[in-house]
Amino acid sequence: MLCACAEPATSKADGVAANVDSLAHTLWAGAGIALARRHWRIATRTAAATMVLAALPDVVQLLPILGWWAFGDGSLAALRAYAMALPGQEPLLPPLVADLSHHLHCITHSALVAGAVTLLLWATRRSLWIPLFGWWSHIVIDVFTHSKSFYPSPVLYPVTQQGFDGIAWNTPWFAVLNYGALTASVLWLIFGQRRKSAK
Repeated sequence: MLCACAEPATSKADGVAANVDSLAHTLWAGAGIALARRHWRIATRTAAATMVLAALPDVVQLLPILGWWAFGDGSLAALRAYAMALPGQEPLLPPLVADLSHHLHCITHSALVAGAVTLLLWATRRSLWIPLFGWWSHIVIDVFTHSKSFYPSPVLYPVTQQGFDGIAWNTPWFAVLNYGALTASVLWLIFGQRRKSAK
């Protein structure tokens, strides 16, 4: 069970949309990196790491279920059901697996945890590690695009598991707006770069 689960959603369209949230995070991070590359030199490896970290918070919580499937009596069907689940419709998991998944979700969506990691890396590297922007973008986006009835993001974990009541990202009109904005951003970046190259 994820942090602060609530009532099940009722729209069948929600189930179809439930697997594209990580894609949107990755694409927004990619757009941000493309924009940043207009002003600073950013290595391809750094850009790729930023995009990976933008998707990672939604993937890490699957690791205990993957381990249960690989080394226990779990199933691929349970893993897939968990990854695609709507609130209240998660598959039944062993308590330890459910708890580990729950807390990994909370840890990777916490601004307090991300802040501690950022400060630690700053102290050891004496510079900001650029890929962290991918992680931070995921947290910031999720705070406002998850509602109290659709996995509110536990941004202040471990102080609290409560999340901000935003607009659920899979609300049909918002999903269209989100991907419309992504498409417009990518087109602007592509055609802006072509105009710049043509000069």
